[in-house]
Amino acid sequence: MVQVTNRSPAEQHLRELAQLRRVRDRIDREYAQPLDVEALARGVNMSAGHLSRRFRIAYGESPYSYLMTRRIERAMALLRVGGLSVTEVCFAVGCSSLGTFSTRFSELVGMPPSVYRRQSERATAGMPACVAKQVTRPVRNREAPAAQPDLA
Repeated sequence: MVQVTNRSPAEQHLRELAQLRRVRDRIDREYAQPLDVEALARGVNMSAGHLSRRFRIAYGESPYSYLMTRRIERAMALLRVGGLSVTEVCFAVGCSSLGTFSTRFSELVGMPPSVYRRQSERATAGMPACVAKQVTRPVRNREAPAAQPDLA
């Protein structure tokens, strides 16, 4: 059945932006839960493909990429605090594969999680947590620059 709507294009656009914001807010809240694009799309009555396309237009990255950025941000904070192994941090932020977690962490941060833990302990020593979080946040929409091989 086709549903006829009396909404103007501007109203439809605002409604869609509100739906996309709900998806982004849900990712921010539930990053440690098992989330996938299909479940996120069902929550706002969209197809997974439509959600992915519209989310990318609105926020510059796919819902999955946004979710992984959130998880890596939280992992960075947990690694700075210490007390958990890299594997425990991986599972605490909702990743189910240590390999995928380490690869994505390295892409966003520019170093593996274990190296980040060692370096961040020195780099953020004496820094208030709120400042450390801001200055160590991964850059969205740009991965860390690839290390150039030393050819000399």
